[in-house]
Amino acid sequence: MGSKNKLKRFNENKTFENVIQPTREEVIENSFDLKGNWSKRFGNDHPIVLELGCGKGEYTVGLAQLYPEKNFIGIDIKGARFWRGAKTATEENLNNVYFIRTQIELINYIFAEAEVSEIWITFPDPQIKYKRTKHRMTNATFLANYKKILTKDGVMHLKTDSEFMHGYTLGLLHGAGHEVLYANHDIYKNEGAPKEVLAIQTFYENQYLEKNKAITYTRFKIK
Repeated sequence: MGSKNKLKRFNENKTFENVIQPTREEVIENSFDLKGNWSKRFGNDHPIVLELGCGKGEYTVGLAQLYPEKNFIGIDIKGARFWRGAKTATEENLNNVYFIRTQIELINYIFAEAEVSEIWITFPDPQIKYKRTKHRMTNATFLANYKKILTKDGVMHLKTDSEFMHGYTLGLLHGAGHEVLYANHDIYKNEGAPKEVLAIQTFYENQYLEKNKAITYTRFKIK
């Protein structure tokens, strides 16, 4: 993506009411006033669902279309990517969608305890090298952070093309005593995957499918 195109998208993001771009200082210094007040921003007390590392925002928007009775927030540090999702949500008048430009590591500053009902992680970088373990979005540290903002019955979703990420996550979950609710090693060949897992396909997912890569899905609770 050219620098001019990125700049255009960054500027357009500023005009979208569904895009929030707090500074790091604002977040870390606990001056982010939406923490604990997201229901007021949405204007209702519907369950809040996050997509972490939302990329182009396809899953955030797709879920919002499927479940108008829930509120959805896509989070990514790359605003030029989720510009597409924010623009689509604006064009389609989806009032249950927001996007936040921030780092995943800061979500505990963005949301209050038990403020989130579900978290989706879709096609994250598997960070295969051992020295990159701390960056895997389902490692023990990240799971502990997610638990803080999830409700008591909060649910996690992981959808990935990476056999490594799928296996690593399942191994970690079983080893730590977390509750695996459902696991499918190839959602398009094995029956039983939920509709939202099959009905929504991202740009990258389509590329993986063209290469005949298996798409996996895991649903679990953090204990």
